[in-house]
Amino acid sequence: MSLPVSLYTSAQVRAMDRAAIAQLGLTGYALMERAGEAALRALRERWPGAGRITVVCGPGNNAGDGYVLARLARAAGCAVTVLAASPPQRLRGEALEACAAWRAAGGTIEPFAAQALRENEVLVDALLGTGLSGAVRADLAQAIRALNASGRPILALDVPSGLDADRGLPLGEAVRAECTVTFVALKTGLLLGEGPEHCGALVFDGLGLTGRLSEVPTARLERLVQADLERALPRRARGAHKGDFGQVLIVGGGPGMPGAARLAGEACLRAGAGRVTVAVAPQNLAAVVSGRPELMCVPLEQPETVRTLAARCDLVAVGPGLGQDAWARAAFEAALDCGKPLVVDADALNLLAGAPRGAPASGWVLTPHPGEAARLLATSTAQVQSDRLGALEALLVRYGGVVALKGAGTLVGRLGTVPAVCEPGNPGMASPGMGDVLTGLIAGILAQCRDPWRAARAGVLAHARAGDAAARGGQRGLLAGDLIEELRHCVNF
Repeated sequence: MSLPVSLYTSAQVRAMDRAAIAQLGLTGYALMERAGEAALRALRERWPGAGRITVVCGPGNNAGDGYVLARLARAAGCAVTVLAASPPQRLRGEALEACAAWRAAGGTIEPFAAQALRENEVLVDALLGTGLSGAVRADLAQAIRALNASGRPILALDVPSGLDADRGLPLGEAVRAECTVTFVALKTGLLLGEGPEHCGALVFDGLGLTGRLSEVPTARLERLVQADLERALPRRARGAHKGDFGQVLIVGGGPGMPGAARLAGEACLRAGAGRVTVAVAPQNLAAVVSGRPELMCVPLEQPETVRTLAARCDLVAVGPGLGQDAWARAAFEAALDCGKPLVVDADALNLLAGAPRGAPASGWVLTPHPGEAARLLATSTAQVQSDRLGALEALLVRYGGVVALKGAGTLVGRLGTVPAVCEPGNPGMASPGMGDVLTGLIAGILAQCRDPWRAARAGVLAHARAGDAAARGGQRGLLAGDLIEELRHCVNF
């Protein structure tokens, strides 16, 4: 089953479970049976030749899913070993029922032992589910470490054990699965923070509940999808001309820093903006325009130049390579006062952190990486990364507008709207200039759609997809300029 767009907190998913039981006449054990069936399908699809599996069960309902899977896999002809990392007699409710059904079918349970993990082809993680709120206790942490060190592929049930299902952070220790099959609804932690690193390939099964509940809570998060690009960049009319696609002013390129402005300008053109003007320090003119004559390049000697140029443009992107000296500060203030929609990045964000203010009436898109977000919030990068969704919301409350919090799983938010997370992208994109390309890309899309929310969503997704396309030859050594070659493919469909 394809992944749904909406993601929910673990508390919201538990509420959906209760609603299914109340509204549809299902029992908790019936849902557990369905989860076990879905897990077996995922295992068979991922490892079709696997005939020997080990299921590692913990103390709660996640273990119940594991016992159901074990029973069904054994009935299907697999050799199944069940290891209990917590005494089975402590199980309660549906999990105890599932354990009893496994035993009644002739299954046996062995105490957890790390050496037993190497005896089978696939391991199933059924230790801990979404109810985990504190650090993993010592005995289960030891089991998780053994699973990760086993050298065998791991299928995690619902969430990798030890992963915070809401924030995507390991709670001490967390399983690193090759594949995770999750049930009922996507949990936010599967796509936030370190979630994707621990989940591996993500498989979803709604257990037959999708679309059947009378009420579903408002999503906590949603995935960026192809429709975001299509809404921001509809098909062009045959008779269109460049004036239909907006005029963008990029302010940056302080002394000795021409590259960032050049990257932003070229990305803006590749996004499809009708005309792009780059205002930079006079000594940078040749470096910016060389090799890209389609860019108009203007020397920025006085702040008034920004206002004059902005009057002839539809929006302004400020920050790439700007610097933080007096010249940069004057250009930054002029851009903020120009009365046009803004895309604010890099040094402009650092200047904003030094003199915080809310979004101008014309609106803006802020694109901080975690370090810049920490400065904007007067906190630490570690705190931002420990709760990226919370940091995004704090930025929105303090600064308004639209915010794209960059990083693995870039988040895009706007007050009063469900935020979005970007799945594509890769570690090769952790290289200089990537943010400058994103700035130009968002500005170029904004010039065409005139909607900051749509432009930020579409820009983030296109940027990540371009990064993945550019990394086909390898992630290490990926350059920001490599993405520009791919952008045209990512904004045309």
